[in-house]
Amino acid sequence: MTEEFERTYLAKTLPRDFLSSAESKEILDIYLPASSNHAILRIRKHGDKYEITKKEPISGTDSSHQTENTIPLTKEEFADLSLIEGKRVRKIRYYHTEDSITYEIDIFQDALKGLVLVDVEFNSNEEKDKFIAPGWLLVEVTQEKFIAGGVLCGKSYAEIENQLVRYGYEPVSI
Repeated sequence: MTEEFERTYLAKTLPRDFLSSAESKEILDIYLPASSNHAILRIRKHGDKYEITKKEPISGTDSSHQTENTIPLTKEEFADLSLIEGKRVRKIRYYHTEDSITYEIDIFQDALKGLVLVDVEFNSNEEKDKFIAPGWLLVEVTQEKFIAGGVLCGKSYAEIENQLVRYGYEPVSI
């Protein structure tokens, strides 16, 4: 079990020229159970790695400070588990470093095309609280439930568009 300190943002734009130098991996998340409104258990294909993860807030509903329990899976285990009915979401994750901070830029695919979320992970609450977002990020949405992976999975951009508009978000394309 690990502790995770993280903030999540809607992207206003993408960092200049980041695509030419950023490492990326395709991610497929399948959240279980499919009947849950906010699943916290997921199986993930992350490039050529496979895992099952359960994430929960440490206290109350603070999504910026969570416990994360992860178990590595083999390709075969993932393939078998992926047959279980679950809500799916696919994205390309880019890793961009700026001013010694690594940004995980998730460019959603398929029904969520146009949505770009950016996660920033920290080593402590103090480090997280000191962070000042760069201008290419629109607004922090860490505590917004509609943007949590276990809620977002299985939805389309049209289904969350009204909530995104509240923040002045416009689809980002590459």
